[in-house]
Amino acid sequence: MISNLFNIEGKKILITGSSRGLGFIIAKALGEAGAVVLLNGTREESLAIKANELREQGIKCFASAFDVSSNKDVEANLPVLIKEAGGIDVLINNAGIQIRHPLEDFPEEDWQRIIDVNLKGAFLVSKNVVKTMMNQGHGKIINICSVQSELGRPTITPYAASKGGIKMMTKGMATEWGRHNIQVNGIGPGYFITEMTKSLVDDEKFNSWLCSRTPANRWGLPSELVINFRFPSKLFSSPVLQLLQGALAHVFFRQHVDTGKRRLQNILCKPNVGNLESTPLCQDFKRSGSMGADVRFVKHHVVV
Repeated sequence: MISNLFNIEGKKILITGSSRGLGFIIAKALGEAGAVVLLNGTREESLAIKANELREQGIKCFASAFDVSSNKDVEANLPVLIKEAGGIDVLINNAGIQIRHPLEDFPEEDWQRIIDVNLKGAFLVSKNVVKTMMNQGHGKIINICSVQSELGRPTITPYAASKGGIKMMTKGMATEWGRHNIQVNGIGPGYFITEMTKSLVDDEKFNSWLCSRTPANRWGLPSELVINFRFPSKLFSSPVLQLLQGALAHVFFRQHVDTGKRRLQNILCKPNVGNLESTPLCQDFKRSGSMGADVRFVKHHVVV
């Protein structure tokens, strides 16, 4: 059946930085779709609370506290987590931090910390996970990028540099690991109300600027994060697009809403993919009016 193409039930999915915010929302959405979720964070207590919260909802969940920016920490804890879960099918590199300063006054230690967590961390976890994926002959990696992968904003230059790096690392991973039947793609969130963005939500000047530049004239709500991330996360985690490599799907971002949505609808309705309009996943996509995806169906390797 066509709907089985999007089935992720039983898939073991690791989401880094998933003890709160966007990472936890992604984990919850995928768990509700039947996936076995592997949580990661740096604080054991808060991680345990979130893991128990998912288990109470009937979601199968494993958790491990380690710092993604430390190779020693990753190598010591990641194999244990994967073994405990019984393997890994999908990695979602979500861990990230934000620190704001004017660029001319940016402390070097803050710059380095952002790069270490946001960019180096995704490299270290991917490097360790991909060997398992190679041995088993399949796997998927989803890198959480950002609108800042494409744009610059005052006071967050190192964050934009890290997310631009994630975008290009996604393409590099796709070219290197595609021959091992490992698909690597990215999701670029726009402005949603989360713990990381709370200070901006409370900033009247920034809030006014943002609302004037988004399709709905407002921030994305936490409740909308689930449906907006369920579609691209399930799409890139499922077996439906085995040839899609190096793509970046933007979520809640004006420049991509119209053209991107039509592109993705064209992908899903291509004769060689099947008529997927009636599937639950496609219905989720149609309901998520704020979502736009800048992706194309390709026959070879990398979307450029």
